[in-house]
Amino acid sequence: MNIGVVIPAFNEEEYLEKCLAALHDARQRCTAHNIQIEILVVLDSCSDKSIEIVQACKINYLECNFKCVGKARDLGVRHFIAQGIYWVACTDADSEVTQDWFIQQCLHQPTDVICGVVEINNWQTLSEQVQQDYALHYHDEMHHRHIHGANLCFSTQAYQLAGGFDNLECHEDVGLVEKMQALGLRISWSNKLRVITSARLEGKAPQGFSNFLFKLC
Repeated sequence: MNIGVVIPAFNEEEYLEKCLAALHDARQRCTAHNIQIEILVVLDSCSDKSIEIVQACKINYLECNFKCVGKARDLGVRHFIAQGIYWVACTDADSEVTQDWFIQQCLHQPTDVICGVVEINNWQTLSEQVQQDYALHYHDEMHHRHIHGANLCFSTQAYQLAGGFDNLECHEDVGLVEKMQALGLRISWSNKLRVITSARLEGKAPQGFSNFLFKLC
């Protein structure tokens, strides 16, 4: 199985190295499973050291000036479609995939889409009340209905049928999955596919996951 990984990044020098290190570790776990993985960072309007980090890690990248996560993700996915890759996995630059992330994607086949879950990397930065409120809202279980661009995988065929990510500054992930649902595609809502994400309250996408945490405070 060939997997293309798309990571949009807008000035993510604080987190990007750990994100890529986690992907490297997960890829290493696949050497005995006949899984080929290509990682692509889409550097969108970066003015920090993100490009230096990507180059030092010897990871492929594209540069753009969209300032739009929907367009950046779409650019990365279209890159893999042009290469003939069948399966694409999306994550975020402030997130770290678990070591079995790629293997779990294979174990969930056949499916058109996998919506995974996220874990907070450091609860100590958030109050006990926020943690309690989060637990009431978030369902870390199979058949959940959470959608995260940090943990969203799909076949390129399903992506093209749905028309791809819309040119949105946020909720492009929700929009894509909703279009896929309307088409009746096979969606796996799984908590076996896991990503650890930052507890930051000021994210790059307005109304994104960081904004959700901020509203709980």
